[in-house]
Amino acid sequence: MSQRRPVERLSAEPEPIPRIGRSEFTRAEILDAAFEFLWSRPFREMTVNSLMAMTSISRSAFYRYFEDVHGLMKALLTRLESEIFEGVSPWLSDDGDPVALLYESLAAEVRICYRHGPFLKAVSDAAATHAGLEDEWNWFLDRFDDAVSERIVADQELGLIAAFDPRPVATALNRVDAAMYVRAFGHRPRRRPEPVQDAITRVWISTVYGQQWATSRTSTLYREQAPVAREPRGPE
Repeated sequence: MSQRRPVERLSAEPEPIPRIGRSEFTRAEILDAAFEFLWSRPFREMTVNSLMAMTSISRSAFYRYFEDVHGLMKALLTRLESEIFEGVSPWLSDDGDPVALLYESLAAEVRICYRHGPFLKAVSDAAATHAGLEDEWNWFLDRFDDAVSERIVADQELGLIAAFDPRPVATALNRVDAAMYVRAFGHRPRRRPEPVQDAITRVWISTVYGQQWATSRTSTLYREQAPVAREPRGPE
């Protein structure tokens, strides 16, 4: 016979909000200053001195978090990667109409890259002259290739996508996106995001799901993924 679980008592006191340490605030201020710097000046002009002059932090504090400005760029790239993956998660993981989910995810990706266009241009430019940053940029793109390839394979298995080799298609789509974002959003004045989103959406939907859905935000397709298999529970 299983033991009774203790009754959880409700408390009238609110849950304490986790404190963010000073070091997290300091690091975030440096990262935010770097994004701001790249709005108006090219990466080649970024130095620790010029960057820290935009913050309330001493120059020496920079080196507690980053080895140099290239290390800072790597950290910014990691932050951007996390933001984009969160934005495109509906298409990568949700059930429902895959065309609608892809449209939603690409709209989020365009919004994010519109905000961070100067950084995308800065890191792609810097990758041409710094081997370590070139590796980070290529790994950044490769991780999206992996995710898109896996999603295509899964939808092919569900009968939603025609048979083709997914990796080259995923790579081509992602490289077109990256080049488009750098060109359209990496300079001032930036191009309007709506035509960019329309072009990218047409290319993705027609390539992945078929020309018949290219101008539509929805389709008659439906994705219902099998639940994750779980080990059977033994007797309590």
